[in-house]
Amino acid sequence: MNIQELNYYYTKFKYGEENFHNLMQHRIENILLISNFFDAYVLEQDGRLSEQIYGDYKQLHLSTAPKITTVPFTENINSKLEEGHYDLVIIMMRIGEISPFELCENIKNQFPQMPVILLLNKQSYVELVYRNQNKLKNFDEVFLWNGDSMLFMAMIKLIEDKLNVEHDTKFGNVRVTLLIESAINYYSLFLPVFYSEAMSLTQELTQSELSDTNKRLRMRARPKVLMAHNYEDAVELYRKYKEYIICVISNVNLQVNNTYDELGGVKLLREIRQNNPDLPIMIQSADKYNKIHAKKLNAEFLDKNSAQLLHRIRRFIKNNLGFGDFVFRNLQEEEIGRAKNIYQFEQMLKEVPDESLLYHAARNHFSAWLAAHGELKIADSIRHIVTADFLSVQHLREFLLQTIKKVRQKQYQGKVIHFTPAILTEEDKIIQLTEGSMGGKGRGLAFLNSLLTAMDIDDEFDNISIKLPRTAIIGTHEFDIFLEQNKLQSKELIKHSDKEINQIFSEAKLSDELKNKLKIMLEKIDYPLAIRSSGLLEDSQSQPFAGIYNTYMLPNNRNPERNLEQLCTAIKLVLASPFKKDARQYIESINYKLDEEKMAVVIQEIAGHKSKDGLFYPHLSGVAQSYNFYPSSRMTHKDGIAAIAVGLGKGIVEGERAFRYCPKHPKIDLLKPEDIVENNQRKFYALDLNLTEFDFNKDEESFLQHQRLSKKQKEEEFKLFTSVWDYQNSSFIDGDYAEGPRVLTFRQLIHFNKYPLSQIINRFLEIGEIAMGVPIEIEFAADFANNEPKFYILQIRPLSINKEAVKLDLDNISEEKAVLITKRGMGNGTMDDISDIVFVLPDKFDNKETLAMSQELEKINKKLKAEERKYILIGPGRWGSSDRFLGIPVHWANINMAKVIVEASLENFSVDASQGSHFFHNLVAMGVGYLTVRNKEDYLDWEWLQKQPVINKEEHIWHVRPKKNVVVKIDGKTGKAVILK
Repeated sequence: MNIQELNYYYTKFKYGEENFHNLMQHRIENILLISNFFDAYVLEQDGRLSEQIYGDYKQLHLSTAPKITTVPFTENINSKLEEGHYDLVIIMMRIGEISPFELCENIKNQFPQMPVILLLNKQSYVELVYRNQNKLKNFDEVFLWNGDSMLFMAMIKLIEDKLNVEHDTKFGNVRVTLLIESAINYYSLFLPVFYSEAMSLTQELTQSELSDTNKRLRMRARPKVLMAHNYEDAVELYRKYKEYIICVISNVNLQVNNTYDELGGVKLLREIRQNNPDLPIMIQSADKYNKIHAKKLNAEFLDKNSAQLLHRIRRFIKNNLGFGDFVFRNLQEEEIGRAKNIYQFEQMLKEVPDESLLYHAARNHFSAWLAAHGELKIADSIRHIVTADFLSVQHLREFLLQTIKKVRQKQYQGKVIHFTPAILTEEDKIIQLTEGSMGGKGRGLAFLNSLLTAMDIDDEFDNISIKLPRTAIIGTHEFDIFLEQNKLQSKELIKHSDKEINQIFSEAKLSDELKNKLKIMLEKIDYPLAIRSSGLLEDSQSQPFAGIYNTYMLPNNRNPERNLEQLCTAIKLVLASPFKKDARQYIESINYKLDEEKMAVVIQEIAGHKSKDGLFYPHLSGVAQSYNFYPSSRMTHKDGIAAIAVGLGKGIVEGERAFRYCPKHPKIDLLKPEDIVENNQRKFYALDLNLTEFDFNKDEESFLQHQRLSKKQKEEEFKLFTSVWDYQNSSFIDGDYAEGPRVLTFRQLIHFNKYPLSQIINRFLEIGEIAMGVPIEIEFAADFANNEPKFYILQIRPLSINKEAVKLDLDNISEEKAVLITKRGMGNGTMDDISDIVFVLPDKFDNKETLAMSQELEKINKKLKAEERKYILIGPGRWGSSDRFLGIPVHWANINMAKVIVEASLENFSVDASQGSHFFHNLVAMGVGYLTVRNKEDYLDWEWLQKQPVINKEEHIWHVRPKKNVVVKIDGKTGKAVILK
């Protein structure tokens, strides 16, 4: 697999959308998007650009929606621009060896009039851009994308408004909003909110219009947005369009004559206020003391540090800004029925009288209406029908219905489509129940589904089928509606405990529209469901949020009313996830505001089968990473790693016992046979279909059973994955007829390749890493019930790997100068600003007392957080494990000031590293150094630690502060790491 091959499949996936674009016209007709493939996919598919742009342009009575051409950084961009006629270029920050600044300069030198936008997708890139402001002169605008699909639309609209404002104000009396802001992250938040609200309000105004023509004219008149980044540009725009400007939003700190003036915005707004005493004005500032200036100017003040930032912007806009159905007719042209969408249209085709069918078919009404509603391929298929060619009207009716069904199935394969009851039971589709972004997890699932269908991966393997569980997604729009209609505000919610937040949300109401769709969906499906979070910030390349939010698993059996009630409750509790303590602290730790997070919800079929005792589970679940943080033997970091276990995958992602191996070297065991037996899985998770009550305070465990693996299960249900342990020879005996105690080794799959598990894992890791441009992690399940082997791909997320160059030669580092020396370091870089160390006393460690240790750590961490001091955390066992006997079961919130974490083996206590767990994955993404120390192979100076000045002593844990900072060095390529005294 290479970039060219993936480009072929990506183009194949997009093919259906190309005709969609070619049908319409507009001022910006062609966009060149320069990025890696995954970034392009997220922007186009999650943003539903084709649909959103089409709908918006139709409402505004404009012509053609932009055609987006995606090119990788490897192509000759200037040649591409010469070949095509592009109106806008968008450059992502991560494009390859050449910087976006150099690329933009090259483009502008050859095409000086070409608008070029720089699109950032990580907060850290903003600082990089500010440090290179002198290089930004060639870009027309710079934006930060945080997962909100509306930003892409806002970027296009801003450029179009800039092009059209002079004409539209002069001839259409269109109004203007003036935004003066230099902070990239803030105007990237503002613009999507403005366009969304402006369009929504304009749509409300058009409801009173009876004429479709008037509706379109009114929609064309939505307010334009003009943006300036300094005083001079703002003055010029205001003077030119002052009679059309309906509101002004400005920052206080503003650049005047190329120098930042702390009150430059106030000076500007004072001039505007003198000219227009009644103009609505909003002043924005990170300094709350600037509120006094707003009061003097009779303006609204917005504190940029407010948790209610977006809410306040929406309220200001709302308070300060002032294609019909298909109508079936008879021969007398009297209305006999009406269809609002393609589903209603298809249903009415089955029922309308023959005369009506002939009337519309003869006039090509069907084709025209379908084309206008975006059903281009269906429209094209029936455009040339001649009624005389059919034996009867019934044959014509059947032809129309079959054509719609056939084309729709092919067209929607692998796509995210709007809720339609007719396709709820079909596979290869993801259904979006409400509008808005699909969130991080939803984006990954949609991306996987498109790959599965476009690449026909299922055809590559003979004796097993590969699929994505059937999935529906509730877009973030429902989250906004839910909070607004139930009058839920984050500033009030965060005052409550997690339990109280659950109660508040469970008593609130979902929208009637969503609830009706859920009721219809449950009537057509009978499989268990997983209700998962999919936040805007979740599972992105800079902040994966693995395991931070809640997941609920539901039996979905027997009682339809109870099923609907439980599903609605689970959805509401997922919507509550961002407001809970651990989630809030995590969001703050990655420098985001709670108000920036929005929640989508994924409703997904649970992969598996029903056992005789009423339990539901897959035969095995697993997690695989394309980058192995702890390679051994002949393996490298890039060979990847996988962890598999029988039953549901909860135990794996929470750091419990699982079987680990390298899919590229499946016949090499990572542990000795004795250690495989010692670390063997003891329990497995399953969904109990016999349970009926839903206790929302137990999260996903309400319907889960954590069962001990029985001898009978190993000999029957899971026999395929077991080998007999030969104690005398310390070896495994394989085969169905071998007698003796059975141990989970998965050798039939891994060593003997009875099913191509390793090859499938490698294929997904390879494709995913190329497509995303970074190492990735996947979650999967496999089931072999009824002799029908199935492999389910469940999730995909990026891993964060720091590329800073650090080289270590451990042979030249003496133990006298070191606190720690290990060859099992995870992370990369040098840290020399840490002066605090928190460690578990070796002689006080008892794995039966780890809950008490977790409480002690939380207490120490709280004090260090108040002092804003980072620290090194050292302790035995597996950090963050839900199995308290394997290590201290901390949550991230308990240790979120730790900059380096060490897993240290003791003489009588040693477990595998935490690799693959959600806790571990979040530490990787946040750049926390993670070191593992083995007794004989590595070095840790416990004696030195206990001699350092003590700041705080707990029963099991000490907090010490050496007289000078320690220095941490981690070589990410080799895994070598040291902590120097």
